[in-house]
Amino acid sequence: MHRYKCIISYDGTQFAGYQVQPEKRTVQLELEKALRKIHKGDEVRVSASGRTDAGVHAMGQVIHFDSSYSFPAENWEKAMNALLPDDIAILRVEKVSQEFHARFHASGKEYRYMISLSKKRDPFRRNYAYHFPFALDSKAIKDAIPFLLGTHDFTSFCSAKTEVEDKVRTIREIELVEDNGLLVFRFVGSGFLYNMVRILVGTLLEVGTGKKKPSDVAEILEKKDRSFAGKTAPGQGLYLWEVFYENK
Repeated sequence: MHRYKCIISYDGTQFAGYQVQPEKRTVQLELEKALRKIHKGDEVRVSASGRTDAGVHAMGQVIHFDSSYSFPAENWEKAMNALLPDDIAILRVEKVSQEFHARFHASGKEYRYMISLSKKRDPFRRNYAYHFPFALDSKAIKDAIPFLLGTHDFTSFCSAKTEVEDKVRTIREIELVEDNGLLVFRFVGSGFLYNMVRILVGTLLEVGTGKKKPSDVAEILEKKDRSFAGKTAPGQGLYLWEVFYENK
């Protein structure tokens, strides 16, 4: 068997999420459907660096799969793109060792969250940015960011449905930038819990509107209780931007 690593992007608007779900359209379902056609009806399972929720997008999701076929990487890319729907694209394929695992060998991830601050709703951005037409104090948000950097137990900043017991994660960078009418949050870390980025954004927006003080973020971390953090920001503003690997 041969193992292949793929970097893929997708528009999450019309998907119920990444992972296969009964009677629902998902990214994994479409990927495995395309691979099944290539393998003449044989099932081929794909593994991803992590799941994304309904409406969430990816610029650099990573998957791997095993195949009995040994095609050049560019042939895999062409074959899969020819069979996939327009809202998924294979960006790059490479052959990797059997030891490689898209999820377990990831050393970090970058997510970005897009917010439209326009006073008027833009129908062309509704699926790709969170419309937030309220005044924001960007300095207050930037004052809150240092409290989140480093290694912490992020129990307060993940969904109550989070299945993993170990909720300690390391955030290396949080950046806030304005780009073409959008406010963009950039998060880089060792890994992120279920809904963690969206809850971080929701909380920082509450800091920016004065509902919370920057120092409240430190207290929220210490509470280890989801009810103290802000609302979960909507899925359409979130992008899995890049997945990092060390020597893999």
